[in-house]
Amino acid sequence: MDLGRQTRVRQAFDTFFAAPPPLSGNHVLELFRRTAETVPAYRKFLREHGISPESVETMADFGALPLVDKAGYHRKYPLPELCRGGTFDGLDMIAVSSGSSGHPTIWPRSLEDELHVARRFETVLVDAFEADRRRTLAVVCFPLGTWVGGLFTTACVRHLAAKGCPITVVAPGNNKAEILRVLPELAPHFDQVVLLGYPPFVKDVVDTGSAAGVGWPAYAIKLVLAGEVFSEQWRELVAHRAGVTDPVRHIASLYGTADAGVLGTETPVSVTIRRFFAGRPELAREVFGDARLPTLVQYDPASRFFEVHEGTLVFTGDGGIPLIRYHIADDGGLLAHDELLAFCARHGCTPPPGPDLPFAYVFGRSLFTVSFFGANVYPENVTVGLEQPGISDTVTGKFVIESVEDADRDRRLRITVETAPGAAADAGRIAVAVREQLLRLNSEFAHYVPPERQLPDVVLRPAGDPEYFPAGVKHRYTRPS
Repeated sequence: MDLGRQTRVRQAFDTFFAAPPPLSGNHVLELFRRTAETVPAYRKFLREHGISPESVETMADFGALPLVDKAGYHRKYPLPELCRGGTFDGLDMIAVSSGSSGHPTIWPRSLEDELHVARRFETVLVDAFEADRRRTLAVVCFPLGTWVGGLFTTACVRHLAAKGCPITVVAPGNNKAEILRVLPELAPHFDQVVLLGYPPFVKDVVDTGSAAGVGWPAYAIKLVLAGEVFSEQWRELVAHRAGVTDPVRHIASLYGTADAGVLGTETPVSVTIRRFFAGRPELAREVFGDARLPTLVQYDPASRFFEVHEGTLVFTGDGGIPLIRYHIADDGGLLAHDELLAFCARHGCTPPPGPDLPFAYVFGRSLFTVSFFGANVYPENVTVGLEQPGISDTVTGKFVIESVEDADRDRRLRITVETAPGAAADAGRIAVAVREQLLRLNSEFAHYVPPERQLPDVVLRPAGDPEYFPAGVKHRYTRPS
């Protein structure tokens, strides 16, 4: 029996039940020093880079530390050595994310970690949805199992209930039939219903329910979404179909990962600003440096400290595996709270009152992946499908993966394939082969994507097609949505 663990858990609950602690200016350096002292893998990592922890005295020193990532850190050292004390002691839960080859990446965590992340859910459920005063049914629609979404979300929302919020959780996972079976039985007994899941799946639940006669407006629906960037037109459409009366306050996206839980949340402030930029692409380009509209969230630097490295995000945060300057490789950037609000004010946008926290904007994963129903689709998986007998001779091996919206704003996985000169490729056969390999190699795809959406739309283009396969240009296997 670990009595010390009892003490740590009690302290974590006391902190969670109290007001958020004030931000310490030295918290990042303190986390670095504690990690260097207690995590064997990080000590080895620093030593291999010729760095003495005692030499890191300022934030400038901290900013010069080498980045860590999955390949050069997480997969390099034995898993226990990535944890404090070189052991799993005190780490009572395991999450798994699927890599490009289907090889799992393991992320241990503790109840204390969940309490830390539960504050991010509190930002949405309590501050925006008033779940501290309204009887709330939280329906977890993320996949259940080793993946981080379902069980982590369930735990964090239950912690809010333990804090005193009148929240009841039901966790059918991404089982659409079960969601629509339990909702009519439970929803009438609550003031509001919150659906938590990946955007395309939640939309599918809403549309399927409407076709089956579900009266969504009577349930006072709210949505908590994660995993994918969606348009403001999508937000409006789903709000209309689900009877969400205030899409600014009552549809919120989370920026989260298996690596560290929830990193940031949409707030009414960030949603108002994003909707403002959605109608003014020239201003969006000025602020974000791109014509695409990213997800815009607010984050707590005391929880997750962000930096930008060559247009991608880096964060530092504590957890079962403490991460110091971890390169998550999401395209995006950071904006100071006062500077962004001042920019908006100069152009006639005044967001509602909200937290005095900085902003992070996220376009998505930069390392040649496409997110589809929350699953990362990797080019390596598709390549195996194109290498099957009867297919490999008809294609060049080049392709482009895209997650696109159709006319009804449903997500489709589209793969544009370059045909070999003089060959007659079969789009249907390619689609089946790619699906088979995605299901075999990518556990996230197999469990996140509904069966009826797993067959990709394959589009054939001739060799050297100027739009997708121009000659003399380094080929990219993905396109941003």
